[in-house]
Amino acid sequence: MSKDAAVEEFAGLVRALKARDGRSYEALGRRLSVSASTLHRYCSGATVPQEFAVVDRLALLCGADEKERRALEAAWTEADRARRRAASPAPALVPAVSAAPESNPEPSAPEPGPGPASDPTAPEADRACPRRGAPAPLLVAAAVGLVVLALAAALLGRPTRTASAPAPASTAPGRTAASLPFTWSIGSQLWEGGCGHTYLVDRAPRAVAPPPVAADSGAWAGTHGAVHGGEALVRVTVQGRSPSDAVVLHALHVRVVDRAAPLPWNAYRMDNGCGGAITPRHFAVDLDRPRPLARPVDGLDASGAKVRKIPAVSFPYKVTSSDPEELLVSARTAGCDCRWYLELEWSAGGRTGTVRITDGGKPFRTSGTRGRPAYVHDSAEGRWITDSDSGRTG
Repeated sequence: MSKDAAVEEFAGLVRALKARDGRSYEALGRRLSVSASTLHRYCSGATVPQEFAVVDRLALLCGADEKERRALEAAWTEADRARRRAASPAPALVPAVSAAPESNPEPSAPEPGPGPASDPTAPEADRACPRRGAPAPLLVAAAVGLVVLALAAALLGRPTRTASAPAPASTAPGRTAASLPFTWSIGSQLWEGGCGHTYLVDRAPRAVAPPPVAADSGAWAGTHGAVHGGEALVRVTVQGRSPSDAVVLHALHVRVVDRAAPLPWNAYRMDNGCGGAITPRHFAVDLDRPRPLARPVDGLDASGAKVRKIPAVSFPYKVTSSDPEELLVSARTAGCDCRWYLELEWSAGGRTGTVRITDGGKPFRTSGTRGRPAYVHDSAEGRWITDSDSGRTG
């Protein structure tokens, strides 16, 4: 399916949901914590949401059943894949060096893999060219070790975990994530309005790839070892497990676990000249305070001809399986390299608890950018240039 066809199919389903509900873009957007213009772009096919959660919430609000939600998720997956395939890949930072061809290659022989470490006591011929067909002892040992681990895991009833699997979310002592009466997820690589953000990167401009689209920001940041500069936006989505038994969210706390001097790295700005609205469930955090608080603040909806204030909404909130909640935390700092996490207090059915919100088991991280060389990307020239507002050349 082509990009246009996949995106149009997804957009058609979103339009059908919106038409079924009958509410305006502004009214629905307020419930979804997105601006009216953003929701309109979803319906027109101009934009594909970064995550399915916001579309699934729209489906729930509009009364979609489980079959319709599965079809919607499948359409979103195809549209998102089409958008990713169409995105230009980041250029290689280090050119590949072609290896010189061997003097007498063997056409029918497979490419040999890396062998075991050289044994200084073995004959010179054996060290230079190991015998084919004889398995490397280290590889055999590694394979046996993996089998033993898998058998042990099976006997203990515990699933095996690969090194790349995310760490489980930590919860209050004595409780596991499965016992919670709600589920939660986070988005930790968000940009204001989908376009404005600053990263600190310990690389010269020539070694930094062009800005990605917002949906690919996580991969870009991971490749460059980037840290949020000045502000980190974290979205917490909370959804009950029952359609009738509500979970009450009482408070959101901020815990700073480490403070250091701001990173002495270059600042790279992702701005592409677009803007967006702040959602009603918006919390501002000043990490430079001795005891930071998550303070609810007013939002602004700039989707229409006039800028409209969205009043702040404070705790408590109620969530069910059909009425989830999204909390957007804006954590800012000017004077530290801060590592921090969130704690969410809840109660349900006579139970109370606190769940720790982390970034895959690690604290979130935000560092000040004051006085750092700042760069923006010149798409016409295809390179990073000094931000004229910073007055620094780096």
